[in-house]
Amino acid sequence: MDLHLTNKSALITGSTKGIGKAIAVQMANEGANVIINGRKAVDVDRVVTEIKNQFPNTSPVGIAADISTTDGQTELFQKIPTVDILVNNMGIFQPMDYLDITDETWEKFFKVNVLSGNALSKFYLPKMLAKDFGRIIFIASEEAIMPSGEMPQYSMTKSMNLSLAKSLSLLTKSTHVTVNTIMPGSTLTEGVEKMLTDMYSESDLPKEQWEADFMKNHRSRSQIQRLIRPEEIGRFAAFVASPDNSSFSGEALRLDGGLVPTIM
Repeated sequence: MDLHLTNKSALITGSTKGIGKAIAVQMANEGANVIINGRKAVDVDRVVTEIKNQFPNTSPVGIAADISTTDGQTELFQKIPTVDILVNNMGIFQPMDYLDITDETWEKFFKVNVLSGNALSKFYLPKMLAKDFGRIIFIASEEAIMPSGEMPQYSMTKSMNLSLAKSLSLLTKSTHVTVNTIMPGSTLTEGVEKMLTDMYSESDLPKEQWEADFMKNHRSRSQIQRLIRPEEIGRFAAFVASPDNSSFSGEALRLDGGLVPTIM
């Protein structure tokens, strides 16, 4: 299926690994010229090279900048003044006990997970509206609407992503610009692999059973009873970004493996 992303420019934040990298790879597979973003130049350059070698007909570029800072945002805007597609993927998470979360931690999660995506959206949205085409996608989580209680500081920011995306979508009425949120369920990223190691490395459970045990005991509502793979989210994000896919905006699109109950 041709998603008509050839030569579209797509900025994916936090795209040197995990979900962000998977989205970038899939969009490049569809012909998009992706902009890889991360804090470390060595990681950004590595992914740009990988994508260029895998998809030689595309022109990936990299921006090594911490976009949670004003300086990083300014550098990004100067180098990349316009994009067709913006995927606000960059984010941090960490299981924490509510009573142990300091005000500084709340502020850090808000700054990284919410304000960075807001700053980029505020910069690129008017340009999209001016040319009457664009896609803004926020990568949230099922934690936005069904917090597990394991990381309330993260869940709060993901709920904010939903609200912000909906607010921005109201600015795009009668245009060919859309703003949506994708809510993946628990996904086997590098960060989750580390979390599983922290949880199970000192237990007697064999490594090949960690995922199943985690799903059974911590994500029991999941109907697929496995962690989602990043490439699955990448394919869905490419579909949402397609110029042909203009019939929904302001939507919270679930990709959670049936984890969140559907209310009829």
